[in-house]
Amino acid sequence: MPTLHATPDSAALHDAGADAAPGDIVITSCTTLGTTLVLHLAGEVDHYSAAPLRALLASAADIGCTGLVLDTARVAFCDSGFLAALDQWPRHGRRLRLVNPSRPVRRLLNAAARQQPHG
Repeated sequence: MPTLHATPDSAALHDAGADAAPGDIVITSCTTLGTTLVLHLAGEVDHYSAAPLRALLASAADIGCTGLVLDTARVAFCDSGFLAALDQWPRHGRRLRLVNPSRPVRRLLNAAARQQPHG
């Protein structure tokens, strides 16, 4: 594997195999139907970009939302940061419904399901 290094004369280097910048999650739509919050997400959800989603979900719970419908059809990447953002939602009787899961979301959920202890 070649070593990449920058010199004062070199142009900016980009390693296509790794992205050092955190992704961006976009909430393309946010509505309520009674006590249900309906969100449409797009982009990338990782540990860093999930912070606004966590804050929005916490605020929704604080004002009494008990249901969450989450459309992830346009999510291009997600990691455990996505699962961590959703972790608190089902507590206290709140419901979560995932609709139109993108391929990356399905892959993450399948991997997480395989990690659950069978009992």
